Amino acid sequence: MQLDRALNAYLRHITIERGLSEHSIAAYRRDLNGYVDWLAAQDIETTDAITQAVVAAFIAERSAADPPPAATSLARLQSSVRGWHRFLAREGIDQDDPTGRLRPPKTPRRLPKALTIEQVEQLLAAPSPDEPLGIRDRALLELLYATGARVSEAVSLDVDDLAYGDVLRLRGKGDKERIVPMGSYARAAVDAYLTRVRPSLAAKGKATARLFLGARGAPLSRQSAWLVIRAAAESAQITAEVSPHTLRHSFATHLLQGGADVRVVQELLGHASVATTQIYTHVSVDTLRDIYATSHPRAR
Repeated sequence: MQLDRALNAYLRHITIERGLSEHSIAAYRRDLNGYVDWLAAQDIETTDAITQAVVAAFIAERSAADPPPAATSLARLQSSVRGWHRFLAREGIDQDDPTGRLRPPKTPRRLPKALTIEQVEQLLAAPSPDEPLGIRDRALLELLYATGARVSEAVSLDVDDLAYGDVLRLRGKGDKERIVPMGSYARAAVDAYLTRVRPSLAAKGKATARLFLGARGAPLSRQSAWLVIRAAAESAQITAEVSPHTLRHSFATHLLQGGADVRVVQELLGHASVATTQIYTHVSVDTLRDIYATSHPRAR
């Protein structure tokens, strides 16, 4: 099959059938566009002309670039190339998978950066309780720390996702849903925002079911949520690096420090890697709620 047609078929597959996020699809497209351009420069026009030697030459050239790519970037590139060729072989477009013997580079294991419980409390207390946007920001921060939600998951929440009492429905990567408990601190902060602030924000914009709204009534964006976190960190005079993932890492770290089982934490975080989920046991919502209540510092 022609390179461009094969690439477009794969991108449709990961978009429609696998339901990957826009960010992931953009990364695959960027990596594979570079790969296809390189193949074309080698006078390779069809996918069945790609051999193990060709793939190895591409990876070797990318590895020898100046400056050299980070191990994580090279691993992602290899994953993109491997995923494409596996798709072509599985669909019968190509007879063989030339990446069968390709091995990913070793990447350094990095410990997630987490705040202390005291730093988290300072961060959560930073937004002004007397200003409408301060009430909204407090609700957002409390929810992120209480549930371990990704920022993208939090800003994608609808008001109806709160209609489960003391648990919350989150939609993660691949549009997979999971139910997580939400402690009383977060619930109180979100309720205050819903009753005192959201109605006036919603009146400024078009009707939307999104939970968190901006100053003009539009759904809060990921970038705006990041600015909320950064502003709170500056206000709380936290010198440690605070990123959009900081509260998620802190959530997991503090649960484990509180005695939560690592399998429960993985369930709460919504990790979907086959390599990890195969070793997990089924955890019921009741078990999640009970362990969360005894382990999370702001569950009660």
